[in-house]
Amino acid sequence: MARSPYGNYGHAILTAGALRTPDRVALTYCGEQSFTYDQLNRIVNRRAHALLAAGVEPGQRVAALLNETLQVAEVYLAQAKIGAITAALNPYWPVETLRAVVERSGCTAFVYDSTVEEVVERIRPDLPAVTTWISAAGLQHEDESEPPLAGHHDDPLALYYTSGTTGLPKAVVHTHASSLATAQIWLDVPRADDSVFGTGAIIWGIGFPAIVGPALYAGMRLVLEQDWGPANFLKVVPREKVTHVSQIPSFYAALLGGDDHAGVDLSSLRVIMLGGEPLTAPMLQKIKERLPEAGVYSYYGQTEAPYTCMGRVDDGSTPLGASGRARTGNAVRITGPAGERLVGQTGEINLAGPHRMAGYDGEPGQTADVLRGDWYVGGDLGSLSPEGVLRVLGRREDAILKSGRWTQPSTVEEAAAALDGVAEAGATGVPEGASEQRVLLAVVPRAGHSLDPAKIALALADTLAPHQRPDTIVVADALPHFQDASGGPGKLLRREIRETYGHLVEHGDPA
Repeated sequence: MARSPYGNYGHAILTAGALRTPDRVALTYCGEQSFTYDQLNRIVNRRAHALLAAGVEPGQRVAALLNETLQVAEVYLAQAKIGAITAALNPYWPVETLRAVVERSGCTAFVYDSTVEEVVERIRPDLPAVTTWISAAGLQHEDESEPPLAGHHDDPLALYYTSGTTGLPKAVVHTHASSLATAQIWLDVPRADDSVFGTGAIIWGIGFPAIVGPALYAGMRLVLEQDWGPANFLKVVPREKVTHVSQIPSFYAALLGGDDHAGVDLSSLRVIMLGGEPLTAPMLQKIKERLPEAGVYSYYGQTEAPYTCMGRVDDGSTPLGASGRARTGNAVRITGPAGERLVGQTGEINLAGPHRMAGYDGEPGQTADVLRGDWYVGGDLGSLSPEGVLRVLGRREDAILKSGRWTQPSTVEEAAAALDGVAEAGATGVPEGASEQRVLLAVVPRAGHSLDPAKIALALADTLAPHQRPDTIVVADALPHFQDASGGPGKLLRREIRETYGHLVEHGDPA
């Protein structure tokens, strides 16, 4: 029996749109090029035929080191159509990490763009298993007909890698089916015929099925930029009339921390999806004051189970600090130490749904540790209300233990960020992993303001319990963030706050 083409990710994401609305604009690239769904589909088909002509076969693992966002979209979709398994490499990894990941991946082909040619020349001699090297610039073919489809449903589609902030990144296996389930994100969020999704270079890796796929699947116009930092954001949003974005709260700390945004027309924004770190009440207030017409949503998920929960937080339908309910077709629960289901109590977050990963590539032991029946259990703590609203408390290793009581850093950070003149705050426990810790708080002043640690300590004494109060406060020019190539700040790196300022903390009995 012939397999339905709609079980193939590339066909379902792009070709279906070309059949449905061929003349609708699918993609705008850096304000210079625009492609309809039909045009983009034909371009992807040409790249698919070029891959086949280069000897790439269905089921073959192909490492993709791409940083040009248009190349990422075209090549990933072309490989999906022909059933090649994409190892979605991070172009910002150190060379040593890149070499080790490719060596472990089982890839025998490698496609790259012009921005990484020097890196490719450095690693190529050390990767004898890779026998086919393909420049994306030369990946062209005259045939724009639909290629023979391969790869469907539960067949592997790609290896997407964890952030690797500790140790070598793990390869997360997602299938055509799990990636298609992730592509349904925007079906749970208000959109219109003229909706425009804007994003930057973070689309390689899990950003592709979490950003590009959903935008095209929902029939939006996808605006791709190389730089999605605050400065370019202020140019692109009014130029392209961007309506939907997905970012982390730290982006808005940077965007609204100065005065560059004043007078810029951002009124087109209608949906701001925020995740990856806590959204504080002060930050939500700043966003709504600047963007009153935009609905602000929180989401929660991981590379292993993207965008599992979401909810709107600025209209009261989801409490601030919560990540909403499981979206359509997904499930979330909280379990205790013995695996018992908990409601209204703190425990481990369990995620389930068709969007869940198949496992970690080549790591059956690690896969068994986190996949428990239908559920993915990745080490985050949280609670679930009787109404099914998830509140994420953070990772167990991030929690601060002082005076025998646990505190999540976000509690301290939110209180500090609410103070006048504070643009951003980061908290951590010192020493790392100790049975008794002190609270270290780093704060960044808003532009044109100065901060006094002693005054901050007095103010926080009025809002925080004794075991939550900072023992040491430092004023920093900036806080460390994971660099994800978005152009703006990535996730807050609390470990680096500890490593940079931990020596300033006086040890002894916690206050």
